[in-house]
Amino acid sequence: MGNPARAASSATERALKIVERSSRVRLQDLRDNLGARTEGRQQTNVHNQHGHTIGQLQHAAKPPLGWIWGDFFRPWQRMFPGTKNFNADINFRREYIPLSLIELARLIDLGWIDAKKPIDVVALCATRKFKIEPHLRQCGFDLTPEGADAWKYPVDIEVQWASQRAIAAVEAAGGRIRTAYYDPQSLEAAKDAKSWFQSGRPVPRRTAPPPSLVAYYTDPINRGYLAKESDLTEAIKRLSLTMGHPAPVSNFESKAPNQVFNGLPPGALVSLRDRKVLMPSSPAIRQYYEEGLRTDRPHP
Repeated sequence: MGNPARAASSATERALKIVERSSRVRLQDLRDNLGARTEGRQQTNVHNQHGHTIGQLQHAAKPPLGWIWGDFFRPWQRMFPGTKNFNADINFRREYIPLSLIELARLIDLGWIDAKKPIDVVALCATRKFKIEPHLRQCGFDLTPEGADAWKYPVDIEVQWASQRAIAAVEAAGGRIRTAYYDPQSLEAAKDAKSWFQSGRPVPRRTAPPPSLVAYYTDPINRGYLAKESDLTEAIKRLSLTMGHPAPVSNFESKAPNQVFNGLPPGALVSLRDRKVLMPSSPAIRQYYEEGLRTDRPHP
């Protein structure tokens, strides 16, 4: 019987010799690992019905998420109830477009965004690099911390969701960040301001967030736009002490909670041809646009 230690050392020596004789970089090293990519079953809309080939079922619409084929009238969440229903919030789930700090820095470096002006949904959509579909329950931008270590722009930015690391990076550079809610109608106006003005519709009045988002946008830790200014100042100082950077001194102008465009009050009509801003003359219409915040349509 051979010596195990010698066999192990010889195996190690053979492995080292193989590594020494092999090239450092090869084309096969660029290939994906086995199982890294999986391709789904590609079917056309006509045949994408899980094998059904009977006229009405073949051409019918797909059932909602959670339904099981073969037992159409008993969805998954009814068969297996629990503390949290299976995909129960599928019709109310919100989607936020991720926006990293390194991507935002790239847009500033290339001149797509002016760092000296407020950055909000209007400015981000004006770059034509992003596409928001409010009817698909897309509610704005989520600022992610990728590139936080290299962030250096003292900007005034307003997003709809942000992580604490991204908030700290913006404030460490001397900037200001706020998280604000935009209802679907306000997003429609903000994503393409020129088309909205050309349609002859007035600037919409931004509504308050629904009940499920009130806690987020009133929390100074999240830099919510509905939080008190004193609480925001205290939260900024607390985060600066935690992260070890000086507290920023911001001289930025705040946008009103019901305002969509900077410098344009709700209810204004913009004439691009005449380059004029027309305000409503009816007292009832002025009262409608000047009154306090109203919550968005009641949904979770």
